[in-house]
Amino acid sequence: MTTQLQTEDNTTPLRRDVNTLGHMLGEILIHHGGRELFDKVEKIRELTKTLRSHFDQNTYDQLKEEIRSLEPPMRQQVIRAFSIYFHLVNIAEQNHRIRRRREYQLRDDHGPQPFSLESAVASLKENHISDDVIQDVLDKLSLELIITAHPTEATKRSVLEIQKRIATILEQLDSPLLTKKEREKLQESLFNEVTVLWQTDELRHRKPTVMDEVRNGLYYFDETLFDVLPDIHQELEDCLEEQYPDADWEVPNFLHFGSWIGGDRDGNPNVTPDITWETLVRQRELIINKYDDVLVELMKRFSHSTTRVTVSEELIDSVEREEPMIAADKRWRVEQEIYRRKFGIILERLRQVGHSDIAYQSAEELLDDLYLVQRSVKKHQPTERELKMLHKLIRQVQLFGFHLATLDIRNHSGEHEAAITEILRKVNVTENYGELSEQEKQSVLETVLKDPRPVTLLNEDYSEETQEMLKVFQMIRDAHREFGERSIEVYLISMTESASDLLEVLLLAKEVGIYRLHADGHVESSLNVAPLLETVDDLVAGPDILKTLFEKDVYNKHLAQRNNHQEIMLGYSDGSKDGGTLTANWRLYKAQQEIHDMAKDYNIGLKFFHGRGGSLGRGGGPLNRSILSQPAETLGDGVKITEQGEVLSSRYLLTNIAYRSLEQAASTLVKGAAQISEESEQAHHREDEWEQAMETISDHSLNKYQSLVFGDPEFLTYFNEATPLKELSELNIGSRPTKRKDSNKFENLRAIPWVFAWTQNRQLLPAWYAAGTGLKDFASQSNENLHLLQQMYENWPFFRSTIHNLQMALTKADIQTASEYISLVNDQDIGERIFNDIVEEYNRTKNVLLSITGDSELLDQQPTIQESVKRRNPYVDPLNFLQVDLIKELRNTDSTNEELTTEVLLTISGIAAGLRNTG
Repeated sequence: MTTQLQTEDNTTPLRRDVNTLGHMLGEILIHHGGRELFDKVEKIRELTKTLRSHFDQNTYDQLKEEIRSLEPPMRQQVIRAFSIYFHLVNIAEQNHRIRRRREYQLRDDHGPQPFSLESAVASLKENHISDDVIQDVLDKLSLELIITAHPTEATKRSVLEIQKRIATILEQLDSPLLTKKEREKLQESLFNEVTVLWQTDELRHRKPTVMDEVRNGLYYFDETLFDVLPDIHQELEDCLEEQYPDADWEVPNFLHFGSWIGGDRDGNPNVTPDITWETLVRQRELIINKYDDVLVELMKRFSHSTTRVTVSEELIDSVEREEPMIAADKRWRVEQEIYRRKFGIILERLRQVGHSDIAYQSAEELLDDLYLVQRSVKKHQPTERELKMLHKLIRQVQLFGFHLATLDIRNHSGEHEAAITEILRKVNVTENYGELSEQEKQSVLETVLKDPRPVTLLNEDYSEETQEMLKVFQMIRDAHREFGERSIEVYLISMTESASDLLEVLLLAKEVGIYRLHADGHVESSLNVAPLLETVDDLVAGPDILKTLFEKDVYNKHLAQRNNHQEIMLGYSDGSKDGGTLTANWRLYKAQQEIHDMAKDYNIGLKFFHGRGGSLGRGGGPLNRSILSQPAETLGDGVKITEQGEVLSSRYLLTNIAYRSLEQAASTLVKGAAQISEESEQAHHREDEWEQAMETISDHSLNKYQSLVFGDPEFLTYFNEATPLKELSELNIGSRPTKRKDSNKFENLRAIPWVFAWTQNRQLLPAWYAAGTGLKDFASQSNENLHLLQQMYENWPFFRSTIHNLQMALTKADIQTASEYISLVNDQDIGERIFNDIVEEYNRTKNVLLSITGDSELLDQQPTIQESVKRRNPYVDPLNFLQVDLIKELRNTDSTNEELTTEVLLTISGIAAGLRNTG
């Protein structure tokens, strides 16, 4: 396969890589499938490229005939050829990002790279923001990124590892110092890796278990995050020292990673307390092994002899005191090499964690030993030449402890209510708690929470479901004792609708001793309780829910033990599913404003947790843009964002890409928070008129969205038939069921398959539908309104981000290709009617977006992304055409046809790779 692209000169290396990989794939096709396979793929590719440049009915008919004429086994080979091409293009584009970053670092004539830490600190200096203000901001700053299993990466781990090897070779080929033989050897290795990729089965043959997902998540900590996170902090420290040389800088650990994998119970019966415990064990094992590797290396380097340097007395004392605890064969035997003797002790105590009494009981004990070594080294090491490897390890232990990543626990509010109902009935507090009014529920819960006595009986006195719930909280208590309180800090309540939802969790925590009320009224609480506001209605109710809690004495005592800090999670998926993307995003923005303002009155600090998906229909987009789109005043509250399974490989598989992604996010947050701290008018700038405009736009958009999704009685039929929803359940990409209950009701369908299905049929409806009506209706009300929208686009980061995401969604959507899926609808009248509505809204949205931005084409201001989409489209189209034909054939087959099913799944996987989106 080859490709000819007409783009700017700065993309020449990218085009070269794409051509190289394409030619290699072409050779492999000839070798494995003969010239017939190669010619067939080339024929289809040429026809789709021709159609992309100019639609012609004869060409279209010819393409459809080429595809229809395909028969097994060649049909599957053609599907795989296009799918694997996308994997190769994805690798080439990532390598080009690395290349561009390196070019910025090598050249001095155009300043630092945008959204780099260097550019952020330089901007602070230019704006005369003092070092005191910056240090104060850093001390309060918090950015947490939480990896989740869902939607699980559609690409298998073995395929990801091949991709990483290909990326490494491409990067090596950029070196100008390669000899001819070295280059030829690398080219040979590259060809072999592409061959292995072709010969590897890309589909999973079984559904992954939760522990499979845990292992996949740990892979990124092992491969990149362990080193990249401390490097980001060190880079910021270095940039500050360069720009503010007179200040004494020590950047606190403001950037952390957490995880949901193994702790998210919401709708996933496979996540049991035992599984969560096993997850914590695996996390500890990995981080201890990582420390072990570094300490072994440090031991090699710290060959200092006491005959050459003077070390601290406290170091000598510690070695003489602790060495007898260590078995003789584990000790370093050269007496004068005191550092190696100390590292020998440290290593043995580390290796015994969880196994014996000589082990470190906490990461803080390990840190104390490392600090001791560091203090001693400063006695003989030149001040300006600190040993960075030791400093980095200290930072790593501060960041990762013995728990690696804080594990959030999440469960559905209904599960807690059911358990509380049974518990309170058993002790005659109330016969049916679940049927009480909200006020009555709160009153009962407060009474029980204010009583130090427990209300639970022995576990066996309860139903299996309630026993399981109690085991979850008992596991959290035990985890705090075994792994430290940082191992599990937050309990998230999905579908929070009222204050009682949080009080119920507090009561369950009380019953196992996580929340403790002493007889004198003193409270201990070691678990944050966080609401998850998901639906549009819940977002509107959010401020009142929290206000109710903040006014309760029992909840305030809990918050006092949690540093008067409240975490609130905002769900992007279900709100978008219920109200459309534009309305959902506006309600999310408003909820943050209102909760922030209200919490200030109660002197409560906040942390907003943004449950963004990787796809546009679920709040996806670059990390730095996600941060910029929040209300400016909330940036100082602390930011927490989910990193969904589907984006993990694109952001964190390669070290340089991981660094760049995190650097962009960190630089945005540091710069934004510092400007706000200075009370910058620009940072706070947001006109009342803009917010009023968004209210009107949102109302019109909501009406349009709900008139189709909830108002049209045939819409659900269209969705089920015109998308590969049914077939998605066969794609083994996650351990969690696609529905909350065994029901076909819309409200029980998870947002992830909802978005994934629309992405596959190229309509991408959740990412843009109804936004055009809202914007167009507002713009049409007066001549001034369009000008106002243009002003909002220029000056309001939230609105600008919204418009950019809408442009991206429309660019990835493709109406011509999407029209193929109408043939899957049994009643063609329904299919035509609803699709025509979607087309009208698509055109309406595209036109109003272009009038707001002033561009002639979507994404004109983001040419790199625009070109990437154009590069991919001709290769996605054949997979869509094949998918429609295969689904039609599969649905008309009475019995299970494994070959047909496999081919459908291959098209799903290929389209996901081509569009870089699952759910």
